[in-house]
Amino acid sequence: MKKDGHIHSPFCPHGTKDPFEHYIEKAIEHGFTEITFTEHAPLPTNFVDPTPDKDSGMDPKDLTAYIETVQQLKEQYKQQIKINVGLEIDYIIGYETETRAFLDIVGPFLDDAILSVHFLKHNDTYACIDFSDEVYLDFAKQVGGIDSLYHLYYDTVLKSLEANLGRFKPRRIGHPTLIHKFQLAHGEKINDHSRITDMLTKMKELGYELDVNSAGLSKTFCKEPYPPMPYIDFARSISLPLVFGSDAHSVKDLHQHYETIYKNV
Repeated sequence: MKKDGHIHSPFCPHGTKDPFEHYIEKAIEHGFTEITFTEHAPLPTNFVDPTPDKDSGMDPKDLTAYIETVQQLKEQYKQQIKINVGLEIDYIIGYETETRAFLDIVGPFLDDAILSVHFLKHNDTYACIDFSDEVYLDFAKQVGGIDSLYHLYYDTVLKSLEANLGRFKPRRIGHPTLIHKFQLAHGEKINDHSRITDMLTKMKELGYELDVNSAGLSKTFCKEPYPPMPYIDFARSISLPLVFGSDAHSVKDLHQHYETIYKNV
């Protein structure tokens, strides 16, 4: 059974317009039996996206069309592959009520979902921490350095685990070491071993799944999956459920590094 549980789509405002069918046909060709389209959900309407083009989440006007399109494809290809209707939901500190209200509405239409942290808050400022190395390094200065930035990220992920987001809260946690994305840009040696193992252990205790995300292997300043290989093994050792995710924003990147990751999962 081969599953890719983290795939974006032509509805992604910062991705490609590669057709859904091309993703699906490539998945079938490569022997995958199940995939989930997890497009970035619309951000809370009262949240100001800090990215320059304000394109971190899907346009709310497109949400119905996205869900209906994936539902149609799910039926169309049901004899060849299982397709799940999904979303990647942002956990944003201070917007838990809005996120829960959104999930209460959209949750019944979803087969699968991911809860991810992309935005960090310091004082009254938010930053999209994976947007660029410049944003990352500048925000690190604001919070007191790279070590403090790492702790802020893991603290935020832990808050996402505990947050009351209602009965449709996603049960899979996306790329929980995304803070490593620019580790080769900052060049510091950060010992976050205990933070990662504690986080994965808490995920297991609370009944979550882990998004074993291969995208970091292709990132210039990362060159490792989220989480790194040793922590994939650790997750296995504590029986934390693992779901491979290529986090593809183009057909070219679909199932990227699956064989590398699969040796560990």
